[in-house]
Amino acid sequence: MDWWPFGKEHATTADAPHALLADIEKRGKQYLDDVDNGKFVHPACKRTASDAAGDEISVCDHTAFEAFRYLLMVPRNEYRLLAEPEQQEALLDGYLRQLPHDQTVIEFTGVTAADLAIAILAGFNWLVHCAVLAGADPKQFYGAHRQFRRIASSAQRWWATEGANARYAEMLQANEQPPLFLNLVWTEYTRMAKEIAAARET
Repeated sequence: MDWWPFGKEHATTADAPHALLADIEKRGKQYLDDVDNGKFVHPACKRTASDAAGDEISVCDHTAFEAFRYLLMVPRNEYRLLAEPEQQEALLDGYLRQLPHDQTVIEFTGVTAADLAIAILAGFNWLVHCAVLAGADPKQFYGAHRQFRRIASSAQRWWATEGANARYAEMLQANEQPPLFLNLVWTEYTRMAKEIAAARET
């Protein structure tokens, strides 16, 4: 099944999903602390080249962290389940059942799958908001929810088929990127953040 639309440019190893998540946690939380302390212009998409971390790569990274912060806010650090293969089918199903919303100020329900879905949607809404602030054509971003739902639906089918966990392990050993929910979210957030960083009117 050709479920993955982004190729294999981010190959993985056996520990890569947890390493990726640990990196997002560490760097994302540090960035948010720096923002709280006034170190950077926030949101990143409003920076000019003369601002601290105003280069395109930094703006891209920081914009992706801004989107992911909603997941970091999920109670009990349950966002870590996005990197656990045995949780994938249930979490993807929960995401696909969640009604879309357009909020970047959110309330959690206490239901794990719903809270993760709410946070992921809030991240996409933030990226659309940043696209407008950056001067990008918003039409390129308004379909983000629909596009990601298609990706999530394909991944759900992948995990629902027999032998998915074994295929997951085989893909990691082959340095390929499996349809882990964490990979899906981070890749799409990063793709959008890169377009936003490139579109800024500096």
